[in-house]
Amino acid sequence: MLLARARERLVRLRAWEPVVYALWAGTLTLLSACAFYSSMRMQTAYADLFRDPESAFAAATQGALGPWSAPLDDVFIHFDFARQTARGHAFEWSPGAGYSSGGTSLLYPFVLVPGFWLGLNGLSMMAWAAVVACVCVFGALLALRRLFRGLPRFTSYLLPPVLLSVGALDWSLWSGMEVALFLGLWSLAVIAWDDWRTEPGHPLGRAALLGVAGLLVCATRPEGIGALFVLVVSALWTRRGDKPLRLAIMAAVSLVPAGCVLVTHAIANKALTGDSTAAGALVKLEMHHPYLTRAEVWGAWWFHFKYQVLRVTQYHFADVAAVGWLAWVIAAYAFVVPSTRRAAIVLWLSMLAWIGIVALNGQVRWQNERYTMPAVAWLLVSAALGLGGALSQVRLKVVKSYAPAVIGLALWAVFAWRQAPRYREQLWFFGRASRNIYDQHVTAGRKLRDNFRPQPTRVLVGDAGAIPYVSDLPALDIIGLGGFRGLPFARATRQHVAAGIELIERLKPRDRPDILAIYPGWWGDFPLWFGKRLDEVPVRGNVICGGASKVLYAPRWESLDKSEQPFSLRPGERRVDGLDLADLVSEKQHGYRLSTGTIGHVLMKLLPNPTLPREDLWDAGRIVPPGVRGSFTLSGLDPARKVTLILRAAPTEPVTLHVEADPSFSAQVELGRKDGWLEQRVDLGMPGVSTLPVRLESAQGEHVLFHVWAVQPE
Repeated sequence: MLLARARERLVRLRAWEPVVYALWAGTLTLLSACAFYSSMRMQTAYADLFRDPESAFAAATQGALGPWSAPLDDVFIHFDFARQTARGHAFEWSPGAGYSSGGTSLLYPFVLVPGFWLGLNGLSMMAWAAVVACVCVFGALLALRRLFRGLPRFTSYLLPPVLLSVGALDWSLWSGMEVALFLGLWSLAVIAWDDWRTEPGHPLGRAALLGVAGLLVCATRPEGIGALFVLVVSALWTRRGDKPLRLAIMAAVSLVPAGCVLVTHAIANKALTGDSTAAGALVKLEMHHPYLTRAEVWGAWWFHFKYQVLRVTQYHFADVAAVGWLAWVIAAYAFVVPSTRRAAIVLWLSMLAWIGIVALNGQVRWQNERYTMPAVAWLLVSAALGLGGALSQVRLKVVKSYAPAVIGLALWAVFAWRQAPRYREQLWFFGRASRNIYDQHVTAGRKLRDNFRPQPTRVLVGDAGAIPYVSDLPALDIIGLGGFRGLPFARATRQHVAAGIELIERLKPRDRPDILAIYPGWWGDFPLWFGKRLDEVPVRGNVICGGASKVLYAPRWESLDKSEQPFSLRPGERRVDGLDLADLVSEKQHGYRLSTGTIGHVLMKLLPNPTLPREDLWDAGRIVPPGVRGSFTLSGLDPARKVTLILRAAPTEPVTLHVEADPSFSAQVELGRKDGWLEQRVDLGMPGVSTLPVRLESAQGEHVLFHVWAVQPE
């Protein structure tokens, strides 16, 4: 009787066990989040105390915490997109800028929108991002318990402390970026994957659920397609006895939704920006670098692949490089235990797929290696499985069975011991980085909003996040992540800032930025030639900002106004058509290309206007190596009138150009050395055509042209 009652009570206790696990996971989630956000708000309180000691001290004595911030300016890019979405302009970064492909996540801004509906405007939006992150991490800890189903239930309690044990991963999870959302949605995909491979009934429906989860994963981060592919292939492998057609249908149902998201995004990008590749990829991926060869791209990929593994292992995992490898050893033990082997295979393949895709990103070394953190999460989940598997092998009366558990726990204790200094370092880094963003970017945005009268109509930025978010001003991102009315800033500025200025030249004067908020060290001569310094916003103890001071300039665009017109135009002549070198829109319209299939490097010059010596004339051009032929087509000609080409250059050395024009023109043109602008005229006679293909080549020495016009008598 007593034994029966004891068993009954035990059954009742077991029924409450999931609640105990949820409390355990939730408590550790909140403790980790609060540690990082406390570091942030302590540092921002110090910032306010430094800026306005009296009011900050009074607020502190009343128990007020410091303001919210974020450790990355990129967080505010998501906030910018979310605010515009809340205003009814989805996929727009800045008011009036139009569609942008520069957001790193399609889904995350929509998840942030309810924060605006709840009234969390301004910096308090970070509080909503924190709520989203906590819910997603907590949900992942609940969902990923499924992977421990073949182990004793107590081993699953290892998952929360192991997953949250690495400071660099927690830094990214609580940063306000989309990492936590990605991990949470991927854990839902794991549940769908596990149901599909283990439940005998309705496999097509299970595959469809994985397809929906995979859609959300790839809408959060497109790199997730690799991890989704691993889940689908693993599930299909368990059902390899089914008919091939059935397997093909299930594969399509599970993969096509995510593929449709990626393809639809590419089509929208092509239709609305002229480039199917997203702006973020154009700016960051080495495969889109305009000047790298294929061999150099491959070399960069291999470097970044190794960098991720070594940096995470030898730095982020422990303050002693060799100790960091213990995490890999413990994670690898999950392959040894049969009940965790399948999950380990999925986790490791997902990790390798992610690292391989992310290695294409030339910026993987920046921002605390945040791009690599999903792979770190998968490694730590595998480590928790490895520890759980070691503990599951213990048999009370078998001494040998204790060895894996003792060794595993000892290795993890050493790892945790040497991770602790790194964890404390990441807590400090999170707070200091958030303070840096608050001190510089947020302050710059507030100055533009509050201190300038009349208020600027459009601000040009090189960091696309907090400044336009806090100021709530229309903005133009010179890097191109923000996007602006379909102009290819992302592709242009990666070639050279001059190519971006060429696009600003295309804008009407009223649409050009009337203030610049940039780091002068990033842009060479651009701020010297185009800016008048108004103010600067320094940062103290910088660990994350791109420069010591964000400088505010009043721009001077006057040198652009006459750049499109040849100054050597004679009375009675009119410009019919013209190729503006380094202007990507003009080059595309005229089919400009080099015979080598590459592109010439871009440079720019600001020289006195020969017809108005007191005014400067700016132009950008391309450097073309000797023996390389540039070809393009001019159109709109009157076949009954003679045609003259005008070549704008500023040669530092004499150059002989071979000029060919259809149908039969060929000549050698001498461009003499000149300390200033030179416009060389080339008379073609009367070609008798309305469309004129032109080819230019220098046999010896490189040449630089800035403009080529076709002019005819009026």
